[in-house]
Amino acid sequence: MGIVTMDVAKCELEICCASVADVEAALRGGADRVELCMALTAEGVTPSAGLIAAALARAGRMSVTVLIRAREGDFVYDETDVAAMVSDIEYARRCGADGVTVGALTAAGTIDVEAMRRFMSAAGDIDVTFHRAFDVCADQGEALEQLVALGCKRVLTSGDGSTATDGADALARLVAQAGGRIQVMPGGGVRPANIGWLRAATGACEFHSSARGEAPSCGDAGSMFAGRPAGVDAAIVAAMRRALG
Repeated sequence: MGIVTMDVAKCELEICCASVADVEAALRGGADRVELCMALTAEGVTPSAGLIAAALARAGRMSVTVLIRAREGDFVYDETDVAAMVSDIEYARRCGADGVTVGALTAAGTIDVEAMRRFMSAAGDIDVTFHRAFDVCADQGEALEQLVALGCKRVLTSGDGSTATDGADALARLVAQAGGRIQVMPGGGVRPANIGWLRAATGACEFHSSARGEAPSCGDAGSMFAGRPAGVDAAIVAAMRRALG
C-alpha cells in the first residue's frame, strides 16, 4: 500500500456522542464535530429532542450532526420509516444542527435514491453525511457516484473491511475516486494508535471515532445497569487530535 500525500491542516475529527457528557468530553479533547445519537448498543438511532437541544447548547465551537435512523436493524425503509426520518431531519435543522447523518438502501444493496432525495430536501442547506450503510452496498464505487450526484457532503465508511484499518486499501481507492467531490470519512476502530497511519495510507482528511474509554463497573452481570457502554474519553480524543496535527 502506498502512502498518500495530503494537507494535514484540513484534517477534522468527528466523535460519536450519545450523551451530554460525551459531547463535553469531545469538546475538552479538541474534536471538530460530534455525531449525536442514542442506543449505541443498537449501533445508534435518532436521539431525543431533549438530547439534541442539550448537545447543541454544550457543543461550543464544535459542529453537531444528528444521526437520523428510525429503528435498529437493516437500512431498507418503508414509507412509514422514511416519513418519520424526514420529520426528524426537519426538526434537527430547525433546532440548529449543522448536519444530519442518514442512509437508506434498497433490498438489492444499492442506494435508495428516492428516499435519499427526500432526506436531502428535508435537510435543506445543512450538511448530509451518508452513514455506514454504505459498507454493505453491493458496488461501493457506483454508490459513491450516486452520493456525489445527490449532493452529500461526506460518507462514513470502513471501506470493505469490518474496521477502517482492514478496509484501508478500499478507502484509499474511494478517496481517489471522490477527488474532493465528497469527503470519504474513515470510521470503525479508529484510535490514537492507528489514526496517523490511516491518514497517510488513505489520503482521507476527516475521521470518525467513538473514542470510548473503559466501560464503568456496574455491579453484577444480572444488574439492570450491566452492559452500559463506556463514555467518550477526552484524553483519547486529544491523542487523536494531536496525531492529526
